[in-house]
Amino acid sequence: MHSHHNGLKTAALLGLLTAMILGVGYWFGGSGGLIIAVGVSLAMNAGTYFWSDKIALRSMRARPVSEAEFPALYQMVRELAVEAGQPMPRLYVSPTMQPNAFATGRNPANAAVCVTQGIVQILDYRELRGVIGHELSHVYNRDILISSVAASLAGIVTMLAHLAWFLPFGGDDEEGANPLALLGMLILGPLAASIIQLAISRNREYQADASGAALTRDPLALASALRKIHMGTQRMPLPAEGQLASSAHLMIDNPLRKGGFAALFSTHPPMEQRVARLEQMAYAGPVSRR
Repeated sequence: MHSHHNGLKTAALLGLLTAMILGVGYWFGGSGGLIIAVGVSLAMNAGTYFWSDKIALRSMRARPVSEAEFPALYQMVRELAVEAGQPMPRLYVSPTMQPNAFATGRNPANAAVCVTQGIVQILDYRELRGVIGHELSHVYNRDILISSVAASLAGIVTMLAHLAWFLPFGGDDEEGANPLALLGMLILGPLAASIIQLAISRNREYQADASGAALTRDPLALASALRKIHMGTQRMPLPAEGQLASSAHLMIDNPLRKGGFAALFSTHPPMEQRVARLEQMAYAGPVSRR
């Protein structure tokens, strides 16, 4: 029921964004530049979807690891995959000392789970198992698909907003567009797209916490892990540069420097709220998979 409710909210958000795109498209009319822009945006985001795993793994300098190197990691991932009735994902380790983890891949058959060297060092077996449950839940909940669709739609809105600066707003106004209207579209279009993306991303994190806790049947282990991870990311933030910046939303905790205006656009909900929800699950009684 919880996953179904969140799915409906996500569908509503995507529907709202689609309506925005159709509205802007109507204002532009049958512009050839609009068709090209939409086509380019879709092609770019399709590429991001199919190669998102490689982009994210490269951003963290991750390498594939064998079972001989990390037997305990392989054991917990295999057990949880079997419990969920899903295939074994590929496993990677990043040399980054910041404690963090992420999953990527467009479906369970193409999934990859990556943990950093830092997270392996600070978490015990139970806590790391809780993190793995969270990351596998992102894949099983089809979060990668949803975020890719949202990114694609948001990219179109952003491109349309920029086109508004160069093309006549409405198409038939010989005197040109209202500069204030164009400026508003240029600023508010990408802003609206970003806000919707962030709402979806935050919703996905809450759901992955709940689904992961249900999969491992140990919400307190994930809550304890999140506290340690958050302390580590605050102590050792990573620079918001290049591919890492575009992959930060995949991490279990925001790996980038926090504070200032950027805090308004954090793709992760407040850690204290995530921990509180997990503790509430534990105190409510035995956790079972739905």
